[in-house]
Amino acid sequence: MRVIMVAYAFYESDSRIMMYSNALVKRGDQVDVISLRKKGESKREVIEGVPVYRIQERSRNEKSRFSYLYRLIKFLILSGIFFSVKNFQNKYDIIHVHSVPDFEVFAIFFAKLTRGKIILDIHDIVPEFYASKFKTNTESLLFRSLVWVEKASIAFSDHVIIANDLWKQKLVCRSVKEEKCTAILNYPDNSIFYARPRKREDNRFIIVYPGSLNWHQGVDIAIKAINLIKEQIPEVELHVYGEGGEEKRLIDLVNKLELKGRVIFNKAIPRKEIVNVMANADLGVVPKRASLFGNEAFSTKILEFMALGVPVVVSSTKIDRYYFSDTLVNFFESDNERDLAKCLLLLIRNPERREFLVMNGFNYIKKNNWDIKKEIYLNLVDSLKNGNMGFKMRG
Repeated sequence: MRVIMVAYAFYESDSRIMMYSNALVKRGDQVDVISLRKKGESKREVIEGVPVYRIQERSRNEKSRFSYLYRLIKFLILSGIFFSVKNFQNKYDIIHVHSVPDFEVFAIFFAKLTRGKIILDIHDIVPEFYASKFKTNTESLLFRSLVWVEKASIAFSDHVIIANDLWKQKLVCRSVKEEKCTAILNYPDNSIFYARPRKREDNRFIIVYPGSLNWHQGVDIAIKAINLIKEQIPEVELHVYGEGGEEKRLIDLVNKLELKGRVIFNKAIPRKEIVNVMANADLGVVPKRASLFGNEAFSTKILEFMALGVPVVVSSTKIDRYYFSDTLVNFFESDNERDLAKCLLLLIRNPERREFLVMNGFNYIKKNNWDIKKEIYLNLVDSLKNGNMGFKMRG
């Protein structure tokens, strides 16, 4: 089977796309990837048997919806041309398009003429994501327009993958028939995320946040919580790994609170490097806001920390309460830096509680990892290729 992944994303930083690609390649399928390029990266590289074509350079520094939209449209045009040439040379059986944005699916318009099957994979539900990113609401023209684009994009696709069950419920209510939609979480890859010996030998207590620096992620809440406990726990540090539109504001906040050396910013690094950083953390933190988007956006970092044997403090959002309990993670009240500070103090001072969470997390991961769940995806692509449009399986 020949499969192409099309994504307005950095391939090595997107574990979801890499897991799909590697699962297909390991069973003997051919996979190509069209993606973004960071400054200094090569335009073409083969990564674990997957040819990656980086057709457009991007820096995550959009200041307005217009600059963001311009780059999306540019990628739409470039990827459409690139795909058409590759597909003409050797037809793809499955075209797996990753959103954001939904309308990227129209880049592979000519696939319909060659009867390739199109999957639209919605990583982040777009109307809510944009409403959060650009501080608008569900009654705005922007939001309603994006719902229309969502419906059109789904109608053009043969099947839709959505990143969690709450979002599947939402899509089924407004944009897609249930039999055309499958929920697949961002499960950790067992070959990368597994418990390993710690390499640190120091007296610091390091809390790690790995992820994008967007407003809905609530990194400022974590920074404020560190400020509240810095006198009681002088050895505590927050290490942030990521990039995004809020980076300058977050750095300014750190400087204002005089937390330089306590809160340390690092650029986003590839999955095979960040795993060692996470494994050597004393604690993981997922401080998402309970916003229109953040309240239902699942964070794969929770499962990854569990797989590594690192306890996690998690914002009490609707999505995380849906999948997890207080025996698996330590919840704090969303948007409340004081409650987060209280939870951090509890876990720092209580190694027994941390060990309790670690052991329960291991048991959870035994049943919820990519090795087990990848069959959902592989069965889906096989069913589409073979014309079995009645495929239906829950993630």
